[in-house]
Amino acid sequence: MLSLLPGPLVLLISAGLTILFTALCASLILLVSLAKLLLPIPAFGRACSRLNNRFMRLWLGCNALVIRLTTRIDWQLEDETRLRKDGWYLIISNHMSWADIVVLGHLFRDRLPVPKFFMKYELIYIPLLGLACWGLDMPFMRRYSREFLLKNPHLRGKDIETTRNACEQFRHIPTTVINFVEGTRFTEAKRDASRSRFRHLMPPKAAGLAFTLAAMGDQFDGLINVTINYPDNQETPFKDVLMGRMKRIQVRIEEWPVDEALVGDYFNDKQFKRGFQAWLNQRWQEKDDVLEEWQRAQEPAAVAAKASADASSGN
Repeated sequence: MLSLLPGPLVLLISAGLTILFTALCASLILLVSLAKLLLPIPAFGRACSRLNNRFMRLWLGCNALVIRLTTRIDWQLEDETRLRKDGWYLIISNHMSWADIVVLGHLFRDRLPVPKFFMKYELIYIPLLGLACWGLDMPFMRRYSREFLLKNPHLRGKDIETTRNACEQFRHIPTTVINFVEGTRFTEAKRDASRSRFRHLMPPKAAGLAFTLAAMGDQFDGLINVTINYPDNQETPFKDVLMGRMKRIQVRIEEWPVDEALVGDYFNDKQFKRGFQAWLNQRWQEKDDVLEEWQRAQEPAAVAAKASADASSGN
């Protein structure tokens, strides 16, 4: 196992392999996307999308190979779901790090259709990777502040328009839509600035999720709720994965039916909007309680480890 090597050397190897595999798969996706762009025939376009999905699955497999080569991870999974690769699913997850994308890809690559992420627009400028995600029809979302929208009201609702266009494309090929509904990675500073009611989460953003359910709710086979935690690597989980220092990853996976009560007109039906927000906040409170339970379970072990270290240094 390469994880026995010094951390900086593992980082060099894992980062090099990741860049190599990403560049290879992204280049193949871009070539196919260019062909789809030059020959805008619907049937040909769907064939190109299926081929790109194969390259995406190849990339996920390469990431899994890098993890196996460089990191010894104790996967602590709570999962009783039965999923299939030929369906349509919507995943909602908390968002702590770039490592979340690696974790979700690793766990679901052989169980679900190829995942599509709702991504920040700025990520499209990442060399090769951003354009490859564009070629995979992943929606890029612009996040505007309230102050900016007050000055530019014509841009209000652009994210919803992007969601609508993306959902139309997802209808034709089995797809897993992944939505980090917090809209940003969690940090304690961000939590405090947003005055979040949760201890380990940012407040969830309901509009995009509600619209996705409204656009495709009748097609989704299930709504998958994922809770991720890095109990020993809270500060820099992505870097720790690349350096072979990731020790444990805790994941809880639950599948819920897409209830009719979750499908409605979020923007024009105030009663539905309040009900949907209440439902999502309740689910987020339950997720927060799970993270708190996991953290409390670690405290005795952490205290014992510190006491043992202190005793050893005293000797």
